[in-house]
Amino acid sequence: MKITVVGCGKIGATIVANLAAEGHDVVAIDNSPAVIAEITNIYDVMGVCGNGADYDTLAEAGVEKTELFIASTGSDELNMLSCFVAGRMGAGHTIAKISNPEYNDQNIAFMQKELGLSLAVNPELLAAHEIYNVLGLPSAAKIETFSGRSFEIVELLLRSDSPLDGMSLIELRKKYKAAFLVCVVHRGDQVYIPDGNFVLRSGDRIALTASPIEIRKLMKMLGIMQKHVRDVMILGAGKTAFYLSKMLLASGNSVKIVELDREKCLEFSDKLKGVSMINGDGAQQELLLEEGLPQMDAFVTLTGSDEENILLSVFAASRNIYKVVTKVNRDEFASLAEKLGLDCIISPRKSVSDVIVRYARALQNSEGSSNVETLYKLMDGKAEALEFSVRSDFSLLGIPLKDMSLKSGILIGGIIRARRTIIPTGDDVILSGDKVIVVAAGQRLEDLADIIR
Repeated sequence: MKITVVGCGKIGATIVANLAAEGHDVVAIDNSPAVIAEITNIYDVMGVCGNGADYDTLAEAGVEKTELFIASTGSDELNMLSCFVAGRMGAGHTIAKISNPEYNDQNIAFMQKELGLSLAVNPELLAAHEIYNVLGLPSAAKIETFSGRSFEIVELLLRSDSPLDGMSLIELRKKYKAAFLVCVVHRGDQVYIPDGNFVLRSGDRIALTASPIEIRKLMKMLGIMQKHVRDVMILGAGKTAFYLSKMLLASGNSVKIVELDREKCLEFSDKLKGVSMINGDGAQQELLLEEGLPQMDAFVTLTGSDEENILLSVFAASRNIYKVVTKVNRDEFASLAEKLGLDCIISPRKSVSDVIVRYARALQNSEGSSNVETLYKLMDGKAEALEFSVRSDFSLLGIPLKDMSLKSGILIGGIIRARRTIIPTGDDVILSGDKVIVVAAGQRLEDLADIIR
């Protein structure tokens, strides 16, 4: 599929990389010759240097033949204008990155309609939702939701004292009477789609699928869900911190934000009634201690520096803070953070990339027997969890799962049928109208039929 991406900063470059890896014909546009040179040198894409809202630049990029146009510059207004011009020139579908909190849902809905936008994505809001979900279940390293939040996939790190160390998955299901499924295990550099004989080890990062109620029931049985997060300290007063603070305040949490920029402190104090703003350098450990870090339930680092976020998260973890969340954008720093013992890493650009990759797959396969409704990258991108909506012409309707010949590295992690969550066994079947959760490692799925050999 021919895709054009305008703006190749941190987010745009990640979008370009993932779409190129998906095999799409990608054209990258940026007004910096150095950025275009770097992008075209690293990835197999075509580059055009120029203004993404300029007619001549878009014409040079062949926008009139573009099936999907994505604007991801640092300016919301330029993104919307680029999409509008591209749409008028013949682009099939348009996606704009819109981050400004002043553009509320009503504004965005109006602009989508009037500008003909197919989709508006907000990286900071997506990241805030991800952090909020994790703070609601602090034992988890990552939580992703499917089908109106009726089904979850949760990543957990098995620590040295984990009761699951040395236990096979068959033993696990027998011992803990909850409806769940261990669908992925990340051990060292390897990712496994495990069977019942797979034995878990300390240090494993596992992914569970279940309904929210069953996930929490299992956590209590394992003795790893012991405390609710109430008092939260956030480092950095950016857009993600703004969205997250609004969510936390609405849930009754106490929020304290440390920010060096006095103007940002004043702005947040004016817009977020109830937040305690601290004007100071959060890199100074003495300041964090003076402001009550040891008494906090959670510490979230959201500055623009990956290095600062990682180092201060390590410091907070050393003070036995119950939950530490770290924003990291660069892949090499994310792996370093994990080696330093940080298990909850958030990346806004990866969240946006997941949304756009899902949209591209659904668009590419709009005539298939099922559509990709949700897509998440798991285990540092080594596995995927996808939600498919099943149509009436799916060839394997009504056939027991045990009679299907699934490809290796594929697991059906859940079926959602009329608001009922099913953790599937070999006797379960797929019906028209179902939502089916599939976990895949080492391969790319565009349609539910792709799971069959």
